Amino acid sequence: MSSSSYSEYHVPETAPPADLKAPCPPPLAAAPSGDFWNETQWKVLLSLLDAVVPSIVSESDVTNKFDQRKLSQSQYSAAAAKAQASVQMKPSDELLKAYLQERMLDKPAFVDNLKRTLDSLPPKTKNDLGGVLSLLSSRAGAFVLTGYCTPVQEQPIHIREAILQSWLKSWIGTLRGLGKSLTMVAHVAYLETSPLFKQITGYPDVPADWKAGRHFDYTFLQFPADPAPAVIETDVVVVGSGCGGAVVARTLAEAGHRVVVVDKGSYFPPSQLPMPQEEGSRYMYENQGFIATEDGSLSAVAGGCWGGGGAVNWSVCLQTQGFVRREWARQHGLAWFETQDFQDALDRVCGLAGASEDGVRHPHRARVVLDGARRLGWHAKATPVNSAGEDHWCGHCHLGCGGAGKLSTVVSWLPAAAEAGARFIEGFLVDRVLFDDDGKKATGVVGTWTSRDGNGGVSGPLSERTTRQVEIRAKKVVLSAGSLWSPLILMKSGVKNRNLGRNLRLHPCNFVSACFEEETRPWEGGIITSVCTSFENLDGQGHGVKLEPTCMLPYAALSWVPWRSGLDFKLGALRYRHLANFISLTRDRDSGSVFPDPVTGRPRIDYTPSRFDAAHTLEGAVALAQMCYVAGATEIAVVLPGIEPFVRAAPPPPPPQKQAGGDDDDSGSNLGVSDPAFEKWIAHVRKVGNRTPDAAFSSAHQMGTCRMSSHAGAGVVDPRGRVWGREALYVADASVFPSASGVNPMVTNMAIADHIARGIARELVSGA
Repeated sequence: MSSSSYSEYHVPETAPPADLKAPCPPPLAAAPSGDFWNETQWKVLLSLLDAVVPSIVSESDVTNKFDQRKLSQSQYSAAAAKAQASVQMKPSDELLKAYLQERMLDKPAFVDNLKRTLDSLPPKTKNDLGGVLSLLSSRAGAFVLTGYCTPVQEQPIHIREAILQSWLKSWIGTLRGLGKSLTMVAHVAYLETSPLFKQITGYPDVPADWKAGRHFDYTFLQFPADPAPAVIETDVVVVGSGCGGAVVARTLAEAGHRVVVVDKGSYFPPSQLPMPQEEGSRYMYENQGFIATEDGSLSAVAGGCWGGGGAVNWSVCLQTQGFVRREWARQHGLAWFETQDFQDALDRVCGLAGASEDGVRHPHRARVVLDGARRLGWHAKATPVNSAGEDHWCGHCHLGCGGAGKLSTVVSWLPAAAEAGARFIEGFLVDRVLFDDDGKKATGVVGTWTSRDGNGGVSGPLSERTTRQVEIRAKKVVLSAGSLWSPLILMKSGVKNRNLGRNLRLHPCNFVSACFEEETRPWEGGIITSVCTSFENLDGQGHGVKLEPTCMLPYAALSWVPWRSGLDFKLGALRYRHLANFISLTRDRDSGSVFPDPVTGRPRIDYTPSRFDAAHTLEGAVALAQMCYVAGATEIAVVLPGIEPFVRAAPPPPPPQKQAGGDDDDSGSNLGVSDPAFEKWIAHVRKVGNRTPDAAFSSAHQMGTCRMSSHAGAGVVDPRGRVWGREALYVADASVFPSASGVNPMVTNMAIADHIARGIARELVSGA
């Protein structure tokens, strides 16, 4: 590799100190000023959010009539009794009182969290919301939007609560959307920053028996400050270090080619992982945690750190199913997907990733899927995970794997690439692909590199860090920046293709949450270790749902719950130790698109789950509710507006006992779904439905925005991953999927990247 002047930075803590008892996460960056809104606008917003998670007191304990939600003594006693009866780990009266009385606006961490979250919104969204806040601060605007002439910030808290409740039930869709967004933002900030929530539920930021895992001695290139661009020459530049990019880097480096991998994210060693909830959201994910679609109907999460989605995903290693392979081969003209070569690629990446069902120990929610499906005559199975047959009892990997037991991109693929000679650059945001004079052949990339701060961290202000334009000249350019960024880089590089950024599939999900008499300890165990597949082909064309357990970190598990009142939310959150959540993950037939924000250039998503796909998601949610019922749940919530939870009228039968052979004993249990009250509730769920944008949909999988195709008019890349109409330019990530994979996409992504990388290696050897 030839280059301008550069140095190398070794990330420290190769051997964590023996006395390190807990992770040492990076500190949060200073909160932004919030100067995109004025003081009055902020007062209006905070007054509304204060009503979402209010301070709740009895009438005898009121100290602030304006900002405390007062209950009569009898109401307060009933609420306290309900709280005590709902959990096995009974809080003291003093702790319960403090929990209910906690006012988050008095805590700087809560306000700073809000500022960070809201600062990440697109400029237009901030401007639009700011306009609404201004209206609410005036008498005329408040009357139009609330029915009261008093500005919102001057209303007592019980009126603010009533305003939010009215918005959520309004016939005006914009008001329902506003209420939904405000309550979710408040929920997330509360769950990420409330010390009393953690104290009363026992949620730990660190897994039990935590020990930092092995640490690869990563080396990243560094550049001195200079107005002139730094220049690097290499054989291949790979943009993105996620599941696609890591496989490409390893394959090409081990084939003897010079490889440089760049990523806008930063690397975090096991000694810093898992991070607390807010730090993990800010540092390890795109857009500081969530990206909302244009109409607010869906929130997407995508990895944004070194290692991409592979560093934070939930370990699932499901291979592409036969009906999807046939669709891609026969409907899209991509014959390779029905060949033995594709199966070999799948097996190869699974082997290198340590994919196995051996050593899998199922947590409570995974057993609900397995046992519930069996009792209902449905098919469920354990999911292979990438922990090489070792027990990986950690529910925190969504925020980074401190034990390094997950053979992720960061633990396995990228270290192997480095050992074969690959070089890495973190903090490098690619601006565009460079082309030769005729504009056809890619010759490299150019972008902006940002150093770490003076302490070797990532929280220092940008004004104290070095930025430098860097040009990487290469024989081959591979974009593996993911389905949100790869199409945007191509757009900014002047690539014209009507399919670019379109055909976006997201595997939209609805949630089902169940409460059990026994403690579930939801933060423990593998996040997904089982799946029910009986509803994966609801239309006869391969579109349907997978039913899976999901992440149970508090902000991921509780922020989606439809808000009814401040008291209802706090009492519900108190039962966290007894909850198990599930997703109805939809193989979506219909698609959306991604496009750049005109001001920031960051990805924005235009996607609304279609009626066709949402109907499948709803059927999956109904099936999950039935699973939870036969598994003995005492309360079941389909997390959709307008649907009250189902509460069992009588205690459930005792759970089945394990027999010597390992099977459950169903003798004497009566856990069918023929309960008339439950059947009536299910009918109501179907009637109300999951209409958008009111219903809460989520997504952790983005696919298809640089679709692979058999001819130029149908996609962005050819069957070898080459961008149509260009030379030496490739895409190798989930954006090349012809349609939704229908399974957690990591293995499919890696197998396709393996195929594309092997083709590039052959071209480099032949001089093509």
